[in-house]
Amino acid sequence: MINVFQPSLGDEELQAIAEVFADNWLGHGPRTKKFEAEFAEHLGVEPEQVMFINSATAGLFLSTELLGLGPGDDVVLPSVSFVAAGNAVAATGARPVFCDVDERTLNPTAADIERALTPRTKAVLVLHYGGYPGDIAAIAALCEERGIPLVEDAACAVASTADGTACGAFGDISMWSFDSMKVLVTGDGGMLYVKDRELARKARQLAYHGLEQSSGFANARVSHRWWELNVRDFGRRVVGNDITAAIGSVQLRRLPEFVARRREIAETYDRLLADAAGVRLPPALPAGHTSSYYFYWVQLDPAVRDKVAADLLDQGVYTTLRYPPLHKVPAYQGDCGPLPGTDACAENTLLLPLHQALDDAEVHSVAAALRKSVELRSAPDRS
Repeated sequence: MINVFQPSLGDEELQAIAEVFADNWLGHGPRTKKFEAEFAEHLGVEPEQVMFINSATAGLFLSTELLGLGPGDDVVLPSVSFVAAGNAVAATGARPVFCDVDERTLNPTAADIERALTPRTKAVLVLHYGGYPGDIAAIAALCEERGIPLVEDAACAVASTADGTACGAFGDISMWSFDSMKVLVTGDGGMLYVKDRELARKARQLAYHGLEQSSGFANARVSHRWWELNVRDFGRRVVGNDITAAIGSVQLRRLPEFVARRREIAETYDRLLADAAGVRLPPALPAGHTSSYYFYWVQLDPAVRDKVAADLLDQGVYTTLRYPPLHKVPAYQGDCGPLPGTDACAENTLLLPLHQALDDAEVHSVAAALRKSVELRSAPDRS
């Protein structure tokens, strides 16, 4: 099976894990701090603003706590988002207010966000679809003008930038995902960025049981009763550990080669499918934008999209749709008006395999299978 997503792991990652074992400390420790500092440098922010956690989902839930969301509050987010975003908002009792996206980019524009704002809007939460930055600079400017905190779900955008600024650095709070399907993987894991340093300090407390200072050996030279607890906020344990951080440090060093290969594959698809009848390719990146090339999507006639996906699966090519619209999920009880761009892309979009382990022959096979299936399924019935 040619997979949509697949990590690239090897001897360097194994050696990093072996070194952690040799040091006999597997938990939250020095390698976690090292990875945080390296990722902060990658973003162009300060290390104290960045925290390695056990998932981007944990970061989404932490962001709702840091912003104090609750009943009576509205949060504007695109309906084309991962389910974790909807869960994080709805779990607080706040109301998800879903906005539309551009049918071609699957990202919201600033105008889409603005139309969805209400007098009760307490935050805006955006996703960088497939690693493409989208209209993030204009959205950030709109939020600043309105005094509304901006949360960036940069899970797919580990190497994406807009006009020289890293995706994730536009927002007040941001998170990245390093799960086993992402570009940079740690198995499970994520990174949280908090712009305000005092709020970042609070985030660290909430991510480790709400402790103002850790108990145990690390605190033995600070307090004569180092085992005592000082808890003012209720928290949970969502911190990362040195095993996954060690993998992350290696993956971060390899990130440029990963993204370069993914770009080559995307450009090969562009070339092979440029003249394919009935196939619309992803729009070109605007000037000044760079992508992580996490998704490569094509758009087909809705009458044939699902049939093409089935044909490709039969030929050993796995495709998918990310993300099914959240405004159609009953649990969220979200509010929205018409979302024509969202409804259209949900019916016509299909993600093709895109990961750095794909070889050229596989890329050509996927493109050829797609062309053949679309041609077959679009042909008039001559029976």
